[in-house]
Amino acid sequence: MAAPETTFRSFVDLEADVDHVLAAPRDLGTLSLIVRRPSENEREILDVGHLDLTEGLNGDSWRTRANPATIGLDTQLNVASARAMSLIAGATGPWELAGDQLYLDFDIGEANLPTGSRLSIGDCVIEVSQKPHRGCQKFSRRFGPDALRFVNSEVGQALRLRGFNARVVVPGDIRTGDIVRKQP
Repeated sequence: MAAPETTFRSFVDLEADVDHVLAAPRDLGTLSLIVRRPSENEREILDVGHLDLTEGLNGDSWRTRANPATIGLDTQLNVASARAMSLIAGATGPWELAGDQLYLDFDIGEANLPTGSRLSIGDCVIEVSQKPHRGCQKFSRRFGPDALRFVNSEVGQALRLRGFNARVVVPGDIRTGDIVRKQP
């Protein structure tokens, strides 16, 4: 899956516009996008998805694509900041190319959501995993080398600009526009 013809943003421009990400809601947000990856380099944007305790997002290929040495329920879901993707790819850009399943308008930084934190999305609950989620060469090809350097920078990691790994704690259906709420 190749990125459409685009001009990549520079590290300096990304850094200068990070305030929009910092202004994300801290306790109550929304689910902006659901993306299922049925096979490598294939994406399906969903209005409704089902989160399952063992499968993660039903129909997603996370289990078959994962590194066998590191596969575990703590990497069922890749969750990204909608604001970070808007910063990197544009408000109407190809966010789905990032490879995450859930995109939240929510502060997903480590200070707001330390490992073990739980979020409700509609009637479902997910838990932030300890295993970090980092940008890779595919991310660099799709969004530019400066975007990769930015999300993997010290600030990028603290804000989780590349997102986080999560596992499903309470299964059920989720819908684009669902309320995202930090659990006590």
